[in-house]
Amino acid sequence: MRVAFLGLGKMGSALVPHLLNAGCEVTVWNRSSSAAKELASKGATMASSAAEAVSSCEVVFSLLLNDAATEAVLFDGGVLDAMPKNAVHVSVGTISVALAKRLTLEHAKRGHRYVGAPVFGRPNVAAEGKLWTVVGGAKEAVQSVRSLLESYTRGMTVVSEEPWSAHAMKLAGNFSVAAMVATLSEAMMVAESMGVSPELFVEMANSAAFRSPLYEVYGKTLTNPPKEVGASMELGEKDIRLFREAAAANGVKTPLAELMGKNFDAAIEAGMKDHDWATGYYELVRKRQVEVPVVL
Repeated sequence: MRVAFLGLGKMGSALVPHLLNAGCEVTVWNRSSSAAKELASKGATMASSAAEAVSSCEVVFSLLLNDAATEAVLFDGGVLDAMPKNAVHVSVGTISVALAKRLTLEHAKRGHRYVGAPVFGRPNVAAEGKLWTVVGGAKEAVQSVRSLLESYTRGMTVVSEEPWSAHAMKLAGNFSVAAMVATLSEAMMVAESMGVSPELFVEMANSAAFRSPLYEVYGKTLTNPPKEVGASMELGEKDIRLFREAAAANGVKTPLAELMGKNFDAAIEAGMKDHDWATGYYELVRKRQVEVPVVL
């Protein structure tokens, strides 16, 4: 299958090898060429532009930084007009529900198919092929790319036949993970203030209080920060903001998300924009820069 992959950040660069191993002919494009060159050494083909990359492909994957970058590449970069008729666009990145709805309409106008397929997991999990994918799209479109999604995931949740629904699920899931990191950070800090080691608290919480792979993974991440950033504070702020925007569009109030948004803003203002979002949030708590919610 002829596949194009647009956006070769840490996550995109981790996914492309799985598609190559699945036997796909993969054409890659990225704003900077270093990541593309590395993947070319593994069998991918480099394109000089995003439009060139998709011009003869059956499936187009995009995993770009945010809504603005996605719109710049797909619309301003001519990708939508360059895609062959009946091609499938698989949006892996975290984008707004509003943009996902717009893309559904724009693809339909051009005779394309669109599948929302954002993923849960850090880049190291992607490299292991153990992400979890949430999927939205017409049944036949989803079926046409299922084997490709399975090449890098341990499982999938099909939300509905509306592509935007997968992005809505992703935003809600990201908020849940962020809230977990926030509660874990504060609990660890309080435990440490009373002489209990953060490591021991995490062990207890994940054994006696409740059992969760996410608490286990992020507990280890907070107590033993990785050398490489998984996702930045800037991306964490984006995720919380998109979650709040989606909620507001449906008349739902999210006071906890509002508080967390302020905390992410504080972290960025403190010069932590490029820090890992999870360890950065914990660091912010430890520095006592996090706003404390008022309990009524």
